[in-house]
Amino acid sequence: MRSALLQISEDSDSWARFIYPRLIVDVSDEFRFRRESSAPSGFIDWRSGEKLIESARRTLVAGAKYYLNPERHFVNRNGRFASRYLDQVLMGQTAPGSYIVTAYAPPNAGISLSAGEAAGLPDVNVAHGRDVSKAVVRAVEATAEAVEHYRLSGSLSGFEAGVARGISYEMTQALLGITAHSDGADITVEWDSNADSASLESAHFEFSGADAEPLSKAAVQLAEDKSSRMVTLIGRVHLLAKKQAGSPGVFGVEALTSGSVKKVRVRLADEEDYHEAIRAHEEDLALQVSGKLEKEGNLSWLYNATVIRTLGHVDEYQRRRTRGGAVIVGQMDLFGGEPVRSEQVSGDID
Repeated sequence: MRSALLQISEDSDSWARFIYPRLIVDVSDEFRFRRESSAPSGFIDWRSGEKLIESARRTLVAGAKYYLNPERHFVNRNGRFASRYLDQVLMGQTAPGSYIVTAYAPPNAGISLSAGEAAGLPDVNVAHGRDVSKAVVRAVEATAEAVEHYRLSGSLSGFEAGVARGISYEMTQALLGITAHSDGADITVEWDSNADSASLESAHFEFSGADAEPLSKAAVQLAEDKSSRMVTLIGRVHLLAKKQAGSPGVFGVEALTSGSVKKVRVRLADEEDYHEAIRAHEEDLALQVSGKLEKEGNLSWLYNATVIRTLGHVDEYQRRRTRGGAVIVGQMDLFGGEPVRSEQVSGDID
């Protein structure tokens, strides 16, 4: 013990990074979200770091929503329950090497199934933290398997088949944020053996930058409302408006393709997507968005809309488009063309 204490006293970095966090954090399951970074050990470029943290949060939220029931596209459903689960999770320090975001999820936490109701009696109207964390892992696993199926077959059928196991628009969006423009990424889950007598095997899921293609295509497909005329367009964000805190918000998109409709107002289905619209506006990024197209007076609107992804700086996107031809993606060309299958998307937009 004396030798161990001496070694710790001489290595304050190991104490701060690995030992002290585990002493102050009670029994907890550990999620590690890793993204390859070309920056020096333990560092990452600022925007990628922000995106990784946001994507880690979205992964936990999407899996927690699935715990209550599977959906292709949750929109705002199950959001309060997912937020209560997230309130129980702690974020740890990043590890050196490739950039890693660590989340500690307490397995014994009781998460109320009803809004405004405190977790009182054990096992009464509450979900156990570990059960929700297991749902997160099942949803990530199902999505990773669908990505692997796409690699082998070029088909998105695995995403449709996996909805019952947790695949959703929200989960594909979360993993898209981790993989897009990366040199590799992975998610590792370690279960705390002190919380349960049953031994659980750790989980590990690997992704590559190329996986952004099937994830983005699946996001478009899962967001589709088959009862409406859904369109997908790409444009520049030119205005932002959020009248009420907690509301999804509205933004304007100026189309980057030729056609009769030049500008569209976008009313989002989920407030999570508003952050991506803000980033696209601040950094002048081309944004791909999907929704139900309607005309009101002189204004064109996309209702119940979802942000699919950003496609790089507007100028660079325009250059790629000029070289590569049409890049409208989704169920229907906004500007009057024939319906376009998601599987036919050109690689130019990656």
